[in-house]
Amino acid sequence: MLALSPMEQSALMLSLNASAQAVLWSLPLAIGLGWLLGSRRFPGHALLNAVVHLPLVLPPVVLGYLLLVLLGRNGAIGGPLYDLFGIRIAFSGEAVVIACAVVGFPLLVRAIRQSAEAIDPRYARAARSLGASELRIFVTVTLPLMAPGILTGITLAFARAVGEFGATITLAGNIPGRTQTLPLALFTVTQSPGTEAEAMRLCLLSLALAGAALLASESIARRMTPVRAAT
Repeated sequence: MLALSPMEQSALMLSLNASAQAVLWSLPLAIGLGWLLGSRRFPGHALLNAVVHLPLVLPPVVLGYLLLVLLGRNGAIGGPLYDLFGIRIAFSGEAVVIACAVVGFPLLVRAIRQSAEAIDPRYARAARSLGASELRIFVTVTLPLMAPGILTGITLAFARAVGEFGATITLAGNIPGRTQTLPLALFTVTQSPGTEAEAMRLCLLSLALAGAALLASESIARRMTPVRAAT
């Protein structure tokens, strides 16, 4: 078992907590967008899909800078929040959650969208013919059928959030005990000589977390296959 120092334990707990919050807060919007993109075609569909997936192709530091411009003390959103309510987002624990949410959001939406695309529309038509409302159809038919994609998206988004570096250090900084996540802690120890043991522990811990998330995602995907085949 790895013996972690207090700094390493703090970074690990901060990463897990921020990643879990990021997925939790972004999940309702991701479900809505994933269902919309996967089951509907409308003007601007391609544009909306591109905007949602833009964080996947942007360099993380660029993404973090854009967030800093919006949420910083003089930013379009962060400025009014600070002036009116005294709320400072940049270089805070909340900034870590926001950075994790933004980078993991496209993976969450993508998995849900693919699950929505695989749903046979005959199920909704059958429920509609029995007098079910659109809301009831979504809650009792569509949402359960999207559940495997939702679970897959959660695991992938969580793993991506745990490994986030560029956007986090740009928006939240690298403050030990406050905004220093697992990747930032690894970056910090690699800057000093004689810290190979600490760096290896953090590296192995990161590998274990990422591997566990990928294994969970693969397990969910395998369980999806019989359901799709039956439909």
